[in-house]
Amino acid sequence: MSAGGDTVVACLCTCPDQDSARRIAAALVEDRLAACVNLLPGVHSVYRWHDAVEHADEVLLLVKTTRAALPALQSRLLALHPYELPELFAVECAGGLPAYLGWIADNVAVAGANGDEGD
Repeated sequence: MSAGGDTVVACLCTCPDQDSARRIAAALVEDRLAACVNLLPGVHSVYRWHDAVEHADEVLLLVKTTRAALPALQSRLLALHPYELPELFAVECAGGLPAYLGWIADNVAVAGANGDEGD
């Protein structure tokens, strides 16, 4: 769903522990790459890695951002995340409270968009 001319997206990203999840969440919000990040502890993941089935307790990040911010968010996540291949995928918002969607768009800034520097 579009808010303020940009599509709102929710991104999912798993982290190995609470400390890395908090550090990444704070950086994304401080850098205005996300309006809000929820930390959901208690996630147990089962996945295939290097041809073996693995199990891990993780913290899931639910990141609220915009489509325009995704490239910068991806770069920042890669710089911050301890995993060799962090999970990151975005889901477009199909609807929501218009004022909340507008709040997301208002609190995410993309450097260079409309002549700003991301402030």
